[in-house]
Amino acid sequence: MNKGLIGKKLGMTQVFAEDGRRIAVTVVEAGPCVVVQKKSVAKDGYSAIQVGFGAKEASRANAAQVGHCKGAGAGVFTHYRELRMDNTDAYNLGDVIEAAVFEEGDLVDVTGTSIGKGFAGVIKRWGFKGGRSSHGSRFHRAPGSIGCSATPSRVFKNKKMPGQLGNEKVTVQRLKVVRVDAADNLILLGGAIPGSANGVVLIKDSVKATK
Repeated sequence: MNKGLIGKKLGMTQVFAEDGRRIAVTVVEAGPCVVVQKKSVAKDGYSAIQVGFGAKEASRANAAQVGHCKGAGAGVFTHYRELRMDNTDAYNLGDVIEAAVFEEGDLVDVTGTSIGKGFAGVIKRWGFKGGRSSHGSRFHRAPGSIGCSATPSRVFKNKKMPGQLGNEKVTVQRLKVVRVDAADNLILLGGAIPGSANGVVLIKDSVKATK
C-alpha cells in the first residue's frame, strides 16, 4: 500500500458523469490526518505509519495519549489507524495527509463497521428459505435440525445459526474515486461503503488496483 487516510462517512448522493450517466456516490470527509508514529522493520518487525484523525481536547485525553502524540506536535486525536507501507521515508512525524492524496479514477478499499441490526434469525441473517406456510406444517422460520448422529455427536463449528447481525468490521474492495474536493477534504466514492452516517472508515489503495 502506498497511501491511505481515515475519513468520516457523511452520506450518499448522486452526481452526473460527462456522458450523462447518473452515479450513486458516498461522500466521505477524508482527513486531514496527522502522522503520529512511524514503525520500522528493525524496531517493530514491519514498516508502517500511524495516523490520527479528529481533533480532541488535550484536557479530555489521558497522559498516555498526550505523550504518544507529543512528537507530532499537533495535539491528540479521537481515532488512530495504522497504514502499512513498504517505505515510510516519505513521511515524518507531524506531516498532514489530506484528501488530495487520492485522484479521480483511483481504486480504493474502504474498511468500516457495518450497521448493527441486533439479534436476527436464520432467514434474515443467512437467507434461509424457511418452511412452508400452509397445511399446518408448524415449521416456518426456524433453523431446523442442527446436530449430527452418533458420529460425531456434536454441532460443527461455524454452523449458521441465529445471532448478532451486523456491527462487524467490513471491507468493500475496488471502489472508484469519482471526485475529489481538496478544498473541503471531501472524496466521492462510487457505490456504498460500510456503516451509518458519521461512521469512521479507513480508505486505502486497493489490493486489486488494476484500473
